[in-house]
Amino acid sequence: MTVIEPGLSVHDGFAERPLANTALSRAVRAGQLLDELQELAPTMTDGQLRDGVHRALRHLTREQPPACQVDSITTLIRRGMRIDWHVPDRLPCA
Repeated sequence: MTVIEPGLSVHDGFAERPLANTALSRAVRAGQLLDELQELAPTMTDGQLRDGVHRALRHLTREQPPACQVDSITTLIRRGMRIDWHVPDRLPCA
């Protein structure tokens, strides 16, 4: 096991400990938010959908998501393309 910093270590190629668990939890929640948006998209205005995508991505990164990424995902959802947000059970490390 390699300790990266307090609360984060790598063991057998996977991140472990509280920081890794938090990252996975945020990814799962962001995926849930995007799933909800995709279901509600037909009843939402473009602005509401864009704001929802922005919130979902911000939930994942805790930072301002790039506008081009928000716009791209919003456009895909608006066109009816399904965004599959796969989150593994464990966080792999390169």
